[in-house]
Amino acid sequence: MDAHALLTNLTNPTLLFFGLGLLATALKSDLEIPPTSVKFISLYLLFAIGFKGGQELAHSPFSAEIIYSLGFGLLIAGLIPLYTFFILKRQLSPADAGAIAAAYGSVSAVTFVSAVSFLEAQQVGFGGHMVAVMALMEAPAIIAGVVLMKRFEAPSPDEPRPGLGAVAHHAFTNGSVLLVLGSLIIGLVADTKQADGIKPFTTDLFKGFLAIFLLEMGMVTARRFAAFRRYGSFVTAFAVLVPLFNGCLVAAASHLVTDSVGNRFLFAILAASASYIAVPAAMRLAAPRADPGLYLPMALGVTFPLNITVGLPLYLAIVQHS
Repeated sequence: MDAHALLTNLTNPTLLFFGLGLLATALKSDLEIPPTSVKFISLYLLFAIGFKGGQELAHSPFSAEIIYSLGFGLLIAGLIPLYTFFILKRQLSPADAGAIAAAYGSVSAVTFVSAVSFLEAQQVGFGGHMVAVMALMEAPAIIAGVVLMKRFEAPSPDEPRPGLGAVAHHAFTNGSVLLVLGSLIIGLVADTKQADGIKPFTTDLFKGFLAIFLLEMGMVTARRFAAFRRYGSFVTAFAVLVPLFNGCLVAAASHLVTDSVGNRFLFAILAASASYIAVPAAMRLAAPRADPGLYLPMALGVTFPLNITVGLPLYLAIVQHS
């Protein structure tokens, strides 16, 4: 790993604000960002990344690489839950194993946003279609996790199960997925001159809002991780080793789909990240027996900080040297 890239990432102002959030919780500070503000900022980040991706896609010729990239993303989202479920089922119930497998097969939009910011700092370009890849990777992982649960979990007569159609509908209409897909399509079809009028909002303010959001994420992470420690070393090791394995493997294998350093890096971070927004929302409907006190802290308290500190420079180094 490039030590300079690691140091640059660790001294990135947005990441330092994440550390400030951790520190604030550790010191039992009364620092708090109003929930309505946090919701607005999260919506803004999804809107901005989707719209900018649509604009990039509008200026790029539709090519075989885009089709291959969408297929590769769907393949990753389908395969990761399949193998992780059977690792997790050795120690956990089918419901918990399925929910965690779905979370790790799915993606974290905030990790993706942080990765885009990291690429910009490194002055590495990427394709706008990668936003579409990110959005499409949510649903297959959720559906795969639910199918595995249904296959291995004992039925409960007093707990009706939603059909796969309902789960798929919920996955695609989840607010975060719908906003990023909708913004992508609007950015794609919008008139270029008209779109330039909102560029200061989608570009100039982006990193500032990301810094505030990561401050909140730092505080939430510290609180979630404290509740998570009772689950022991198995799930902690999983939340560290599996994302690193997925990210490194995809970073090396992505050359089969594209030669773009930026696109390959984003594939790696999508494979390594775990959803803590869309999947928990879907699991409330599909897996009421699964414990959110397990899969939420794993994704947010362990995997998220791992990826934005060590993962980003590690995956970029693998891509650049393979």
